[in-house]
Amino acid sequence: MDLSRVRRAAVPLAAGSLAVGILAGPGQAAPAPVGWTAAWGASPQAPSTGFTPNWSQEGFSGQSVRQVVRVTEDGDLVRIRLSNRYGTSPLHVTGATIARTARGAAVEEGSVRRLTFDGRASTRILAHGELRGDAVAMDLKRLESVTVTLYLAGTTGPATFHSQGWTDSYRAQGDHRADTTGAAYTGRTRSWYYLSGIEVGRAKGGPSVRRAGESEDGVVVFGDSITDGFGSTPNADRRYSDALAELTGRPVVNQGIGGNLVLNDSAWYGERATARFGRDVLDQPGASTVVILEGVNDIGFSEAARGPNPPATYKPAPVVTTAELVAGYRELIDAAHDKGLKAVGATLLPLKGSDHWGPHAARVSDEVNEWIRHSGEFDAYADFDKALASPSDPDRLHPAYDHGDALHPNDAGYRVMAREVAEVLGR
Repeated sequence: MDLSRVRRAAVPLAAGSLAVGILAGPGQAAPAPVGWTAAWGASPQAPSTGFTPNWSQEGFSGQSVRQVVRVTEDGDLVRIRLSNRYGTSPLHVTGATIARTARGAAVEEGSVRRLTFDGRASTRILAHGELRGDAVAMDLKRLESVTVTLYLAGTTGPATFHSQGWTDSYRAQGDHRADTTGAAYTGRTRSWYYLSGIEVGRAKGGPSVRRAGESEDGVVVFGDSITDGFGSTPNADRRYSDALAELTGRPVVNQGIGGNLVLNDSAWYGERATARFGRDVLDQPGASTVVILEGVNDIGFSEAARGPNPPATYKPAPVVTTAELVAGYRELIDAAHDKGLKAVGATLLPLKGSDHWGPHAARVSDEVNEWIRHSGEFDAYADFDKALASPSDPDRLHPAYDHGDALHPNDAGYRVMAREVAEVLGR
């Protein structure tokens, strides 16, 4: 599918999405427009069983859901982005708050801010729609955690969510938006629900507080479970995107989906990369660069499907050629360039010994990596393949970087990935 058509056909943001400042009071001058920057993100997915237990299929009814995220940009205004992309009926959000995270489900005393949507406490998001809320004044420092609480008084039905949050989210019966303790939040999962973005701005004007030489250019990391952070330590913010934000000082938004494919949609692992790129990358305010790491599932699912007990979630699993995968990359590169973004390619990591490995995957991964290195079609590339390879066998992950499945890195491996990208970005 042509990505320019995908962008034009995207569902418009609902009322409240274009709020660019705080409403002026009587006798006050209207504030200057705000330049927004995406400071955190999670790509929406259809309700599914996921990798770990979650609430997406049962949804919510008369409950509060509290979610913790870490922002990668500072500012004195904040707004949230909500998605009902995979809902089959309108989503009624009775109310929402944002606060500084304390510990677990608890938030800091005095930090709770009530959120509004087009000036109202509640909002209705149509099926397949999304919206941005109004701006609220809140001084935020980059790399601090905030807690967003949604109160859903009605019955939502199955919920749009992001499966692999690697951070605890909490659920309570009743309206506990304003609670500072986490006592009422007795349910817990590691997924995010409806919340798909946090954006920050500055009402006071002037540059953000940064170390000398730091850039304000936002980076979107786009890919599959390796980008999503599979195997990183939960509740520790040790994905490669987290390390990249720490190393560069840039805003970094993670748009990985575990199991995602470049060329095929999946009931479990999201829309194909070429279909979701417009929503997940091109609609991120303040972004100037996208790092693309995807394709290992396109070539690996067909290998896994030949095993004795192939996972049902790996279907469809067609045998994908190098030429087909390269065509998908070109579509992503062209879309990024059309929007004025720099496209950084990342070589596929070594995968020998994993369930994705086999003769076809071995050949295609090598061919794809050589194309990424030498074609010149990406603006730059990060060579994860070489950086994380075992010194005794370049087709295998280095044992020091292996989470344990010969496919996904551990915290140390993700840190190496971040250093590779930081070097490419000039940090």
